[in-house]
Amino acid sequence: MRIKYFFVVFLVGLFFVHCNRPSQTSDKKIFRYNETAGINTLDPANARYLEDMRVINQIYDGLLYLDDSMKIQPCIANSYSISEDGLTYTFHLKKEVLFSPHETFPNESSRIINAEDFVYSFNRILDPKVASPGMWIFNQVKKENGFVAIDNHTLQINLTQPFPAFLGILTMQYCNVVPEEVVKFYGNEFRSNPIGSGPFKLGFWLEGVSLVLHKSDTYWRTNENGEKLPHLDAVRVDFMRDKSTMFLDFLKGKYDFISGLDPSYKDELLTFNGELNEVYRSTVSFQRAPFIKTDYIGLLVDKDLLPADSPLRVKKFRQALNFSVNRKKLAKYLRNNSVFPASNGFLPKGFEAHGFHLHEGYGYNLEKAKNLLDESNIDLTIPLIISTTSEYVDICEYLQYQWEQLGLKVKVEVLQSSNHRDLVANSKIEVFRKSWLADYSDEENFLGLFYSNNFSPGGPNYTHFSNSQFDSLFEKALHTSDYFKRKVLYGQMDSLLLDEAPVVPLFYDQVSHFLSKKISNFATNPLNMLDFSKVEKLN
Repeated sequence: MRIKYFFVVFLVGLFFVHCNRPSQTSDKKIFRYNETAGINTLDPANARYLEDMRVINQIYDGLLYLDDSMKIQPCIANSYSISEDGLTYTFHLKKEVLFSPHETFPNESSRIINAEDFVYSFNRILDPKVASPGMWIFNQVKKENGFVAIDNHTLQINLTQPFPAFLGILTMQYCNVVPEEVVKFYGNEFRSNPIGSGPFKLGFWLEGVSLVLHKSDTYWRTNENGEKLPHLDAVRVDFMRDKSTMFLDFLKGKYDFISGLDPSYKDELLTFNGELNEVYRSTVSFQRAPFIKTDYIGLLVDKDLLPADSPLRVKKFRQALNFSVNRKKLAKYLRNNSVFPASNGFLPKGFEAHGFHLHEGYGYNLEKAKNLLDESNIDLTIPLIISTTSEYVDICEYLQYQWEQLGLKVKVEVLQSSNHRDLVANSKIEVFRKSWLADYSDEENFLGLFYSNNFSPGGPNYTHFSNSQFDSLFEKALHTSDYFKRKVLYGQMDSLLLDEAPVVPLFYDQVSHFLSKKISNFATNPLNMLDFSKVEKLN
């Protein structure tokens, strides 16, 4: 094993030397970026983290995909239909989509994707031996004959009950198609030996160092002019953890792209008004779009878990906390206006049901907050402890200052990420900073955080919010296929959340991409997913 390891490192070293020789790579189009968190797996069944999904999205395809406007579009599925009772989904597959070549295929060539490939891939997600974190996505699928290949190019999925958000589920990276023979060939090592039908295929992956994708010659898509995709020859991803160094390397031209606005360089790149600083406008492009993500403070509201004298038991106290937060100043001075103040409900911008309710929301109103606090009749000497991680101390200290203006005693507790996550999931923390990012393109994914059947542990209802009216609206929405009618129900649920205040929404996030001016046709979408299939680069 030791010899093998050094041999791999030697080969990678040769690759880097080769890639740094201008005479040999000047005609190659290589897109370079960095993922500070690294990559955990290239197996779609275990695609739990955004950094993994971004690379997996280049290697594989699914039945459907989300376009840049969050609309569901056919991918390998050429068309689909849904039965009147909402229980049967039928997909007709394209006949020309190929897996990349592999030695397990006949003549070590490519192979056409068929309906049985999807039956295998979806059942694999449900296999306990695979231990996919995405197993829950098929909770509504029948245990027997849930996935059926009617013929080579017709797939049927049968549900136990109507679930209007199911098409959105199928756009998730978990649902990408994999070839059974290749998975069995590699066993547990399939995670690092992926074969899919996407625009790129794996060149090499040295964990903790770098990953390189090569252009796939068998990719099936073309652009609007009928030209074969992708345009890039390769994509290289580094795994350098230091974001300050990554930013400097971006400015030097080592990287073509950075995502997000880290506190270490936010003031260097953006003004307080959220505009790109003038010094960078000739070399850097700034792209942004609403991110389907809400950052919030969660409040435990389960009276069985709270002390008898806890102020969190009182709705007017929770409302006072909401009215006393100046979200506009938070967005401007702590995030350089790269986010949107979340005064208008829990549902973020980008969803059609955002703001589709009758509640006035929570604009900053300190006087009203003080009046509500007086009416709540709580003991002001009981300290409020906000639990957070090191990345968000600035936000929590800002809230500490805001809530102290009400006469409250507030402390900020900083925990390690894993410890914080576990304590929140097990309802051991009363006030906690958290965020929720869409798994799929339906508001149900956000509002499920407050459905009483989703109590933690195991479910996302970390606040233990329980309200019979909310549950009734939620269940009604699950059985409503008409989206406009569903949107009205979503708006009513969001309005009820605003009134009951189990959370303090802080801001709706924004996708912020900074690109070299050499890059074109780089799409930005509300899920912050990356698609390099149409990207072009000037040398």
